[in-house]
Parts: sequence; C-alpha cells; structure tokens
Amino acid sequence: MPVPGPGYAITARVEVPASASAAGDLTMAVGRVGAVVTAFDVVEGHTATLVVDISCNALNEAHAGEITAALEALPGVRVRKVSDRTFLLHLGGKLTVDSKVSLRNRDDLSRAYTPGVARVCQAIAANPADARRLTIKRNTVAVVTDGSAVLGLGNLGAAAAMPVMEGKAALFKRFAGVDAWPVCLDTQDTEEIIRTVQILAPAYGGINLEDIAAPRCFEIEARLRELLDIPVFHDDQHGTAVVVLAALRNALRVVGKKLSDCKVVVCGVGAAGSAIIRLLRSGAPGDILAVDIDGIVHPERPGMDPNLVSIAAMTNSQGVSGSLADALVGADVFIGVSAPNLFGADELATMADDAVVFALANPDPEVDPATALQHAAVVATGRSDYPNQINNVLAFPGVFRGLLDAQARDITDAMLLAASAAIADVVAEPNASFIVPSVFDASVAPAVADAVKQATAKKDVAPV
Repeated sequence: MPVPGPGYAITARVEVPASASAAGDLTMAVGRVGAVVTAFDVVEGHTATLVVDISCNALNEAHAGEITAALEALPGVRVRKVSDRTFLLHLGGKLTVDSKVSLRNRDDLSRAYTPGVARVCQAIAANPADARRLTIKRNTVAVVTDGSAVLGLGNLGAAAAMPVMEGKAALFKRFAGVDAWPVCLDTQDTEEIIRTVQILAPAYGGINLEDIAAPRCFEIEARLRELLDIPVFHDDQHGTAVVVLAALRNALRVVGKKLSDCKVVVCGVGAAGSAIIRLLRSGAPGDILAVDIDGIVHPERPGMDPNLVSIAAMTNSQGVSGSLADALVGADVFIGVSAPNLFGADELATMADDAVVFALANPDPEVDPATALQHAAVVATGRSDYPNQINNVLAFPGVFRGLLDAQARDITDAMLLAASAAIADVVAEPNASFIVPSVFDASVAPAVADAVKQATAKKDVAPV
C-alpha cells in the first residue's frame, strides 16, 4: 500500500496556545490521520501563544487537506498558512545558466566576446567539426518533448511538461556533469517536431527525446537518427529498457535461471515495452509474450498498428492468444510498464517457481508489491519506497556522458547493451532486495559512460 512520502510534503504554520503539551498535541493530531512528521520548528514565542511550523509527508493532496483539518480541530489552534513544499521547490524553475568564464575587465570581454570571438566563429565556419571543441556543443544535450505523454498523466502539452524537463536537465548535471536544456515544442505534428529538432541540432551534442506519445515517438526517433549527425535517444524507450535488462540480469542470477530458459511476459507495448522487448531479444529468451489492453499480441490479431505488427513478428513463438492472466501461466518473468492493479494473488500463483516480477507502473504498480512478494522470488517496482527501484536515472546520464566524451554521431543497441551490463556489474553480489544500484551510487554514471565509450569505439560489441 502507498505510504506518505516527500512528493506530498507540506509545512503548516500554526498558532497554538503556549503549553508544555503543544508539541505533543500537534504531532499526535498529524499522526492520527496517518501522516508522518518530518520537522517541527518554533518560529515565534509569546507569553500566551507559540507559532510553529510543522512539516509532514502526506499521501496525496486530499490527505494534506485532512492533516490541515486535524490541526484546526485542536482547541485554540489556528492554521495560518499551509505550504506545499514540492511547489515551493519549483518556484521560478529549477535551472539557471552560469558562465564558465569570468568577465572582470576589458581584456576578458575582448576575448569572450567582440572582437576576439570573431576569430573563433571564422574557425568554425572553416571547419564545422570544431564546434564540438570550441562551443557548448561538446557537453550539451537538448531534452525535447511535445508534452503528449507526460509521466503517466497523459497529454498535458508543452508548458505543463516543463517541470519534468527541468528535472531531467537537473539530473543530467547532478549525475554526469552534462549540461542539458528543456526544449518544449508547442506542436504535436510529427513533421513539425522532426524539422524543428533538425534545425535546432547544431547547438547540441545529443538529443534526448522525452514524454512523446507512442506510436509517433518511434517514427520521430527513427527519422531524426537518419537526419542528424549526433546521437538521438528516446529515454522513455531506451533508458527504461537499459535499466530493466540490468535488473533482470541480476534477478536471474539470484534465482539461478538462464534467460534462454525463461518465458517472459511484457505487459504494455508502448514506448517502454516495445524497447524492452527489442533489447531483450539480444539475450535470446525462451519466449516473450507481449500483452496490451486487448490481450496477448499475436500475428493473427486484427487491427494492429505497425509497431504491434513488428512486435508480433518477434514474439510469441507458439502463436497463443488470450488475456494477461493466460499469459502469466508458467511465466518465469513479468515486466509491467502499463497500468495499475491489473492482477493479484491468483494470477501470481500460476507463474513458475522462483518467478521474477517487475511491476513498474507509477505511482501504482500492476500488482501490489506486498502481494507479489508472497509469491515471487524477486520483486521490483518504479517506486522509491520499495526495494529494487528501476529508475531511468541509472542510465541516461552515464549514457550521454559516454556519447559526448566519445563525440559519437549515433547510438546503437550495442552501446545500450554495454550500458546495461555496466549497471548490472555495479552490484557485485545481488540478492532478492538488491538487484540494481542506488541512483545515488556515484560509481554508476562513470561505469556506464566508460562502457558506452568503449562500445562507441567498436560497434561490434557482443550482446550481453
């Protein structure tokens, strides 16, 4: 079940009667409605009253309202203001631009700008490849979205996608020292997006596509890869796939199974699910069953779009049909990138012994993790409040660090597989509760970057 977390953190400024029991009364009131107190600060002290900031984690916005009501119900207590700490963090955005060079005097100005900068412009005009050496291109990534598939929230548009893109850019900088910038496009026309990215590309060393709805995202990525001389990486597809494969490699080590012997069910055949299937095939699994809202994908199913037709051709070797429940019978591995609460204990009981369950729908997984743990040997989610969080931040910062350092012009499956193996190898001795490293493990991004650089140098890297 969900627990209160920092994503719904509030600080209530309350005025209370000055008494020895004031602190206890406030914290008990918060606790009675199921919230978690994280901080308690006395802001003002008077003879008869105290002004206190009480911070706590809630479950959701409605729960935050319950906390406020519980405080106001205490005798003599007045809630002056309630601040949502997540919104406070986003005030004015999360990014800024800092100059790498000082401008202290005329000499500095003459070199950084006119007249000295003219010579650098001429050098690049004479040799365009010098842009990677003499401009921000060498370390800059565009985080591009049309806002059509923001998180699990749907089509919110370009402006509403900005907070996510800012966050992505902040993660690039924090974990790999990559300068990234949001490029939120106010169009959802495939041709306009492709053309816009094409004409913006000279300023960047790589393109990270983000939160673009399937199936358009497949065409956009494929065509941009053909048009551009810099790597194009759709994180919703490939970042997820890289980390899932890393986690699965270690999970199978824990349960003592080989991928070649496993029946794998992938639930959700959008951007992430399709990329997982395509990358997973490099390891020659026993079989893969792809499942979407209409059931098991198979070649004879009518009305499939081109992506599903392609998936049908590379999965389901026995040509079976049916529901998710049917697919799970005898399955060794479940990978969900779909929707919440799709199955429960009855379906879990039909899976093979020592099953692996990756229920990655966020914030609510396909199956309750506590229930899954009663049946499966290894369980992973996309959430930070359970063990084994499968999080794209383990992949994309290091992937782009390696691509930029190698001055790569494209990105291949061999590079993605190398990145996945590097993530898995950070965990020297995996166990059921530890199959992927922490997102704050400082060794991850350098390991991934080095693996990608090596794979860039030799594009015939063997599958992992």
